[in-house]
Amino acid sequence: MRRTLTEKDVEPAVRGGSVYAAGGGGWADHGRKLGYAAVGAGAPELVSIDELNDDDWVATAAAIGAPASTTPWEMRGVDYVKAVRMLNEALGTPVSGLIVGQNGKSSTLNGWLPSAILGCKVIDAVGDIRAHPTGDMGSIGMAGSQEQMIQTAVGGNREQNRYIELTVRGATAKVSPILRTASDMSGGFIASARNPLRASYVARNAALGGISMALDLGHAILAAEPKGTAAVIDTIVEQTRGAILIEDVVTKKNVVYTNEAFDVGTVVVGSGDKALTLHVMNEYMAIDDAGGNRIASFPDVITTLSTDAEPLSVGQLEEGMRVHILHVPKSVIPLGAGVLDPAVYPSVEKAMGIELAKYALEPSNA
Repeated sequence: MRRTLTEKDVEPAVRGGSVYAAGGGGWADHGRKLGYAAVGAGAPELVSIDELNDDDWVATAAAIGAPASTTPWEMRGVDYVKAVRMLNEALGTPVSGLIVGQNGKSSTLNGWLPSAILGCKVIDAVGDIRAHPTGDMGSIGMAGSQEQMIQTAVGGNREQNRYIELTVRGATAKVSPILRTASDMSGGFIASARNPLRASYVARNAALGGISMALDLGHAILAAEPKGTAAVIDTIVEQTRGAILIEDVVTKKNVVYTNEAFDVGTVVVGSGDKALTLHVMNEYMAIDDAGGNRIASFPDVITTLSTDAEPLSVGQLEEGMRVHILHVPKSVIPLGAGVLDPAVYPSVEKAMGIELAKYALEPSNA
């Protein structure tokens, strides 16, 4: 599979990525800027991993930070390009392709501009189909590895003198928090290129086809829009093979920004015995019913849709707002090695105060 990405793919990538953003995954306008800049600057090419040689280098293009629009972040398209250039310099050879750690409102498009400018391919693979809070979750199994990795970060609020360039080497779990700290210092959102790995490893451990999934969903959403909101929601449900758990009002929101550049807390939708509690760490990570029973849990896709069928980030939610909650079980999506790695869960469970690993690592029912 090989295709040139064009301006006709930008909006579908943003729309489909917004559903898989799971309440996070960047900003739609940022995604559009990245996409249109990429197709204007060159011809980014989407290819399957088997188009590369086994020993070609593939890195992850990512954006690190929290999505609630509560911080003075600034990230430019050139920052994504500079991050890949810095990684190439540290590696000593150019990477042949880029995957993204996750889908999202902008993160689905993270590799497009470096591809257009530097000539590397956009690989049709992701670390995780849906967005997640930590880089380790999208690291396709490297979180527990002692292998020395390279990670770069570029970006920051220029007016506030927060611009940062950073190249670090070390075991993934040890250096990822450094980039998270850099993100906070830069204003809350920073571009990165990280973890160059051989294409053969990516083929075995990434969630293959993840970019195409977002693009196909986005094209389907756009095709359904002339038929009205109900048709769009039905299309999202059908295309993702998910279900709407509830349509009700946000009755309580308690989410705070931490010094580690995370938005953590809970959102309650509905009331009484029908109330659902969404647990948040940048994205929606779990849902408990009114009795405290877990009914959805990462890496399931959990998304809030407005009454106009717009996927809403955590930062957009307000008490009194009516929303639909979409749930797509992990059994119907490709899973990367990162979300099946026990090493990625302790820090997230500690921050959130809930169990995740036992649900994520139990066998799928599919």
